[in-house]
Amino acid sequence: MLHVSLFVELVRAHPRLVVWTAALVQATLWWLVPTLFYSAPPGNLPLMIAVGHEFQLGSYWGPPLASWLAEIAFAIAGAPGVYLLSQACVVATYWGVFTLGRAIVGAQHAAMAVLLMVGIAVLTVPTPDFGPPILAMPLTVFVLRHYWRVIGEGRRSGWYVMAIGLALLLLTMYAGLILLAAIAVFTAASRRGREMLLGIEPWVALFLIGVIVFPHLLWVDMSGVWGVWTTGGGTSVIDPLEKLGRLLGGLLLAHVGVGLLYLIAVGLKPPAEKAPTFPRKPITGLERRFVLFFAGALPLAAIVAGAFMGDRGPIGGLGPYVVLSGLAMVVLAGNTIVLQRQGLTTVAWSLLLVAPPVIAAAAVAVLPFVSTTDVPISQPANAIGKFFGDTFERRTGKPLAIVAGEPRLASLVAIAAPSRPSFYFDAAPDRTPWVTGEELRRKGAIVLWPTAGTSTAIPPDIKARFPDLVAEVPQTFSRAIQGRLPLMRVGWGMLRPQ
Repeated sequence: MLHVSLFVELVRAHPRLVVWTAALVQATLWWLVPTLFYSAPPGNLPLMIAVGHEFQLGSYWGPPLASWLAEIAFAIAGAPGVYLLSQACVVATYWGVFTLGRAIVGAQHAAMAVLLMVGIAVLTVPTPDFGPPILAMPLTVFVLRHYWRVIGEGRRSGWYVMAIGLALLLLTMYAGLILLAAIAVFTAASRRGREMLLGIEPWVALFLIGVIVFPHLLWVDMSGVWGVWTTGGGTSVIDPLEKLGRLLGGLLLAHVGVGLLYLIAVGLKPPAEKAPTFPRKPITGLERRFVLFFAGALPLAAIVAGAFMGDRGPIGGLGPYVVLSGLAMVVLAGNTIVLQRQGLTTVAWSLLLVAPPVIAAAAVAVLPFVSTTDVPISQPANAIGKFFGDTFERRTGKPLAIVAGEPRLASLVAIAAPSRPSFYFDAAPDRTPWVTGEELRRKGAIVLWPTAGTSTAIPPDIKARFPDLVAEVPQTFSRAIQGRLPLMRVGWGMLRPQ
């Protein structure tokens, strides 16, 4: 007698419910962990919010859309609002993959594709660190879904919606050009794509992209920042090839979870006994080529571009390029998927869903007691921002307007001080053009640097940039979970308004 678990029955009878449940459970866990356990935003998120606070058309760090949205979410609900925005992007990505998969392989197989995505590390672990790669994930799926409406379903109106998605993607990160190039290659290489080019719609769509992106392109031309971006890269042949190997290894490592989940669920051999089966209508050659092309071409192109342009990782981050990995595995599995080892599959999937956020929360609570290495997310951002904001206002009678020095500390104060000062990157002032030298003299600033002791010595590089700066006694801050960690000491000095 064939026994079917509740999990399998839900996938069979209510695939949409399964997708929503999986997406919302993951989003809830990854929203609760940073909201409850992080005392400072992770990664580059403070810089992202600080840059977005200026609402520029662009910056050295890239197009403006992600930083604008981060600033808006932070202004409404603080750091938890940004974490919620990040999880909303993940939920939108999962739902977009489901709708695209439903149109190609049916609802049941599409739900399986979404469930497999839980095993892709870059779609789960880094999601609290909102930035262009996180925002680009739902935009990439949005573009591919409407491109399929055009090329697979013959809906010419999809060109216009796809154009809006591509324009927003280009305003999120320039690596969106990789998706644009991939779409151009697939369109030119397929007979159906060439047929869809015969109308006026694709050319109007290109014009629409240009109109939306034009203000930012004008800023790029006037700012001269393009020359700064293009001066990097490897200086030898061996260096890019080594990077390419490491990046390919990173791509495979990111898929270890989904590969294990697939092997547990489907296996390599036919089942010895009856097992639940999930048939689908046979997919066409165009459907198969569409999924496999974009699932393979996007990450490989990003890795090659990242290796030869000198980036430390795939250009634009890996997340936007692996959104079709789960769907590709379902397509390769065949028109009938036999689900073996139901109980073990459920346990493995649950562990992949729950374990990463639980480990992240446990690490925040345990690491201070077993290590003396400072963890950025444990830095008391609110206390740091309040102290320096209040100190400047108390001494000068004016709200703190500019903060400079070590970028991590300066960006933390920029988002946590009550006056929301502007972040000034004194090591390369052209990267923060919203603060000029005249404004620095007129408004004054707080300059910060990390220090291990009570010395008032100013780091040589900061002293060279601010020769008149007088150091104050370093300020100490305690963490919410101190453990064995030393007190956090921040060296600082004040430039008084003139």
